[in-house]
Amino acid sequence: MGLLFVERLQGEGVFRCRRCRVDAASKDAIISRDFYGRTGRAYLFDHVLSTFDPCLPAQTWLLKPFFCQYFSVNICLGPTEDRYLVTGLHTVNDIYCCCCQQILGWRYEKAYDQSQKYKEGKYILERARMVKDG
Repeated sequence: MGLLFVERLQGEGVFRCRRCRVDAASKDAIISRDFYGRTGRAYLFDHVLSTFDPCLPAQTWLLKPFFCQYFSVNICLGPTEDRYLVTGLHTVNDIYCCCCQQILGWRYEKAYDQSQKYKEGKYILERARMVKDG
């Protein structure tokens, strides 16, 4: 097993994994608090940057220290799957803490309903799986 590299977010309002306390997101990336996940209330995040996001172009990694102070870090993405949610059928990836592998939420890959397209590329983090500092 290799070394685990995690990043720390600066400033107030940092969301952390409830199980292992690894930084997961900044409050500055929240775009809505009116969502629900499997365990209750959840937040919708925009421009989430995961530590292992294969969708980003290679040159983005050069700017990673700049992005990480504003967006989510230290998360891994699970496999893509179709899932029926309250708002209809979506293609999603579960989001895992890179340290303890706890499911923290999911990423919207694709929305099939036209009124839900704004969710594509956005992330849901469940409050019950997170703690907030500040």
